[in-house]
Amino acid sequence: MKIIIAGAGAVGFHLAELLSKENQDITLIDSDQEVLNHVNTHLDVLTIKGDAASIHVLKQAQAEKAKLFIAVTTSEKTNLLLAMLAKEMGVKRTIARIDNVEYLEASQKERFLKLGVDVLICPALLAAQEIQRLLQRASFTDLFDFEKGKISVVGFTVDSACPLSNLTIRQIDDANEEFRFKGIALLREGKTLIPDNDTKLIKGDHIYLATQNQHLDAVINFAGKQLKPIKNIMIIGETPLAMKAALLLEKMYSVTIVMHNREAERRFIEVLDRSLVIHADPGNMDVLRAEGLANMDAFIALTPNSEINIIASLMAEEAGVYKTIAMVNNVNYTHISQSIGIDTIINKKLIAANNIFRFVRKGKIEAIASLHGVDAEMIEFSIHKKNRLLRHPIKELKLPKKSIVAGVIRGNDGHIPDGDFNLQLNDKVIVLALPEAISQVEKIFM
Repeated sequence: MKIIIAGAGAVGFHLAELLSKENQDITLIDSDQEVLNHVNTHLDVLTIKGDAASIHVLKQAQAEKAKLFIAVTTSEKTNLLLAMLAKEMGVKRTIARIDNVEYLEASQKERFLKLGVDVLICPALLAAQEIQRLLQRASFTDLFDFEKGKISVVGFTVDSACPLSNLTIRQIDDANEEFRFKGIALLREGKTLIPDNDTKLIKGDHIYLATQNQHLDAVINFAGKQLKPIKNIMIIGETPLAMKAALLLEKMYSVTIVMHNREAERRFIEVLDRSLVIHADPGNMDVLRAEGLANMDAFIALTPNSEINIIASLMAEEAGVYKTIAMVNNVNYTHISQSIGIDTIINKKLIAANNIFRFVRKGKIEAIASLHGVDAEMIEFSIHKKNRLLRHPIKELKLPKKSIVAGVIRGNDGHIPDGDFNLQLNDKVIVLALPEAISQVEKIFM
């Protein structure tokens, strides 16, 4: 597939990196030669220096032959204009990164669709929704629901208090009589593994399990985790993400926001209805303690400084805060959260890139999810036609070794399948696959 990406910043670079691994025909446009030099050093993609809003540059990139045009520059207006120009030149699908969430209203989206912008992506809103999701079951470091919870995938750390430590997956399964589950991914020393029945969990491992939503509380107890609801939340930072997160969270929780910028403080007070906005230095732990840090159930660090966010979250953990989430700008940090003690590290540009990535996948896809720190994708495929998938049990489908069927949704029921499970027409199959296995998995489900 020929894909053009306008903007070689963090989102554009990450997208190009993911796509280049799959032998896609990628052209990356940016006006900054230094940024393009970094791309050329690290990625095998075609780069063009210039203004992507120039018709000459778009012709040079052969936009008329592209199946997908992704505008992710730092300028919202430029991205919208680029998408419109690309569509006019014959691009099949266009995606534009935006900041204004009003553009996501149905009437606005329809207007942009008529103008040639097929998909609008707002990184800050996606990250705020991710934070909201992570707080729903704070005992887990990650939680993703498929089809409104018919199948859930959860992650937790195997610590010294976890009764599953030093047990194999088979032993865990044998000891459990309450619910069905499947171990689908294991993060060990920064590497992603797909566990089998003989895989032994050790202290420091981060394990991801697929189960049915109604069994989540049982999973928490089985893993030796504490079941604690979130009521009081402290957010630090005056970023657009902090604003969007507060708007979502104040509807369900008691939210306190600490920031150092007077102008931003006034803006937050004008927009928020129920949140408490405090003027203070968010990097000063003595100040945060004075503002009630010890009484918080969750601490969310969303300042522009990744190091402040990490350090403040670690200090909040030390102060006894149950759930910590830190925003970082460096994608590499997302792999270290479990090892340093923070529950979850998020990167809004990475979340946006993964959200865009679903438009590249083959087969009839219902959803795509990325687990924090895990070098793999979860893809929900729909069985939309009669083929060999329906004639053999799962164990005979010749799925690549670096992939696993996490669950199957059939009608209103979620199933945790074993190797003898037979798929049916209209089933929705959730597969976790490492990058090198994705293209082979896609071919099976096409």
